[in-house]
Amino acid sequence: MKRILILLLVVVMALTSCTSGNNATANNNGQVEATASENNSSATEAASTETESSSTDEGSGGIQYSDDQVYKTVYSGEVKTLNYLVTSSTNEFGFAANFIDTLVDYDKYGKLIPSLATDWEVSDDGLVWTFHIREGVNWYTYDGQVYAETVAQDFVDAIEYTFNPDNASKTANIAYKALMNGEAYYNGEITDFSQVGVKAVDKYTLEYTLAEPLPYFESMLTYVSFFPVNGDFLKEQGEMFGTSRESLLYNGAYIMTSFEPQNRRVLSANQNYWDKANVYIEEINYKYNKEAATVAQELFLRNEVSHVEVGSDSIDAWMMDPNLSKMIRPATASYYTYFYALNFDPQYDEAYEPENWKVAVNNLNFRKAFYYGFDRMAALTVDEPFNPQNKVGNTITPAGFVNIKGQDFVDLGHLHDHALDQKFDDGMAKDYMSKAVAELGDTVEWPVKVVMPYNTGGSNNAMKAQVIEQQLENLFGSDVIDVFIVPYPPSGYLSNTRRAGKYSFMEVNWGPDYADPHTYTDMFIDSNYNFPEMTVEVDADGNNKYQVYENMVEMASQEKVDLEKRYEMYADAEAYLLDNAWVIPYRKGGGGYVASLLNPYEAPFSPFGVASERWKGMHILSQPMSTEQFKAEKAAWEAAREEALK
Repeated sequence: MKRILILLLVVVMALTSCTSGNNATANNNGQVEATASENNSSATEAASTETESSSTDEGSGGIQYSDDQVYKTVYSGEVKTLNYLVTSSTNEFGFAANFIDTLVDYDKYGKLIPSLATDWEVSDDGLVWTFHIREGVNWYTYDGQVYAETVAQDFVDAIEYTFNPDNASKTANIAYKALMNGEAYYNGEITDFSQVGVKAVDKYTLEYTLAEPLPYFESMLTYVSFFPVNGDFLKEQGEMFGTSRESLLYNGAYIMTSFEPQNRRVLSANQNYWDKANVYIEEINYKYNKEAATVAQELFLRNEVSHVEVGSDSIDAWMMDPNLSKMIRPATASYYTYFYALNFDPQYDEAYEPENWKVAVNNLNFRKAFYYGFDRMAALTVDEPFNPQNKVGNTITPAGFVNIKGQDFVDLGHLHDHALDQKFDDGMAKDYMSKAVAELGDTVEWPVKVVMPYNTGGSNNAMKAQVIEQQLENLFGSDVIDVFIVPYPPSGYLSNTRRAGKYSFMEVNWGPDYADPHTYTDMFIDSNYNFPEMTVEVDADGNNKYQVYENMVEMASQEKVDLEKRYEMYADAEAYLLDNAWVIPYRKGGGGYVASLLNPYEAPFSPFGVASERWKGMHILSQPMSTEQFKAEKAAWEAAREEALK
């Protein structure tokens, strides 16, 4: 047996970023990021400008900590479930990240560290992973009573629950594709769960057997697919598990002491937590306000909340005010990727002619017209009026996520051309649309109706939707396309729009689940992102284009030995996706400006999993961090991280 060295994980994290991500999630597929390090969620967060309490503690660079270690925020989007074994939404599993500890975790420099596992080893063939569980870590009820000890069987019970299709776990595929016989059990091909590659060797020894070696397996272990659950409690609760604070157990840093939907949520520090010495924020208060996006800055000025985004509609006023300008700083970047998807299986109201759109979207020239006709800079300027070019993303996989032999993934093969491509070209866009009109002729009704939903929970979303509507209609002409912008409330936004197929053209996002490019390509396989499996388009050889893409991803996933070849194959698959204009890369995650009583460089750092959702390790500052302090903290963090990862 050999002890695992952190090789791939060290490579994948860029030194210039500091948050994940979360919407996932399997998938961080909430429409917006929601991380403890920045709390950039659909429920707009806000920060106070002054603090009444004095400060006795001091962080690095002279930053003062508040005596009142309570984080306050408002939200407008309600969670649908607290059952972390089934959800893939960041704003839901973000809670679980603070309730439940994982086998391993990441520190603030992105270094993999022990958590519920004190140590682990892997067999020489890379298939059998053995984890030694930390003794004496208890499960607690919502009122702080000991229920049971956390043991190896808890990880087995969680896998058995998620591998039952009746429980409809949205993240089961992450685990069942990794574990021996996992997919066969999930699909009912075998019925004996003991044949699945997970078992409790004894009370404190957990063993995973993989279907095949996965060089990134450790990075998967901080995602909800591998969270533990107490099996006895799960059976007691039945279908009620995760419907309330009372129907959960807690072995992590926080316990949900209040959960009143559309009123408030309170997370209180677990006084019996095994790593209590590293938990500094004593309470996190979420207060419901349906106008959260509108009133956030006002609440910030009244000391009622602890973090606020400062959008393009107000950034000038903040920058020009001598007092407010001292309270604002850049927001950190993330590995979330934002892109616009063209839907191959529209399910919206007949008034918008979904069948007409379906015919049009299966025409390559029609899609390429959108690909080159969408002015991303115009849209980005709504969110980032000063330096929108810094947020542009030209690929689905963000630059800096992984590299091989010193070469960034996005610079491999033909994907490199897309990484350099600035996309918008009105001349090319008009040429492609002219070709599409000629090819489609009277097989469609002109103008083609384009349904574009947006989330009302974001302060700039309505304005951005209007900018895009006007820009596309002005470019192509209202006799060719007719864009309908449709507002949806933040509660249930994704379920009511993207997942339901109720759009033609829509901004979506994705955050990585583990340290491998597969995480950015697999989301389009049997996908509820834009349903590419429904395309009827074929290539010059008569092959269905979706099947071509699916085969490319499958072949890449089978290459386990030669990582350079594996990455090149994934790069080819992503380039094929973009060549066919199924989606349009838009921007990188994070960025913009915030006023905040948080130091993002204290937060756990990882581009994948749930580590960046955790509040553990963070403090409430006595005053909002200034831009100067932010730059100093970032420089110190980068230097310390480089040393830590040697």
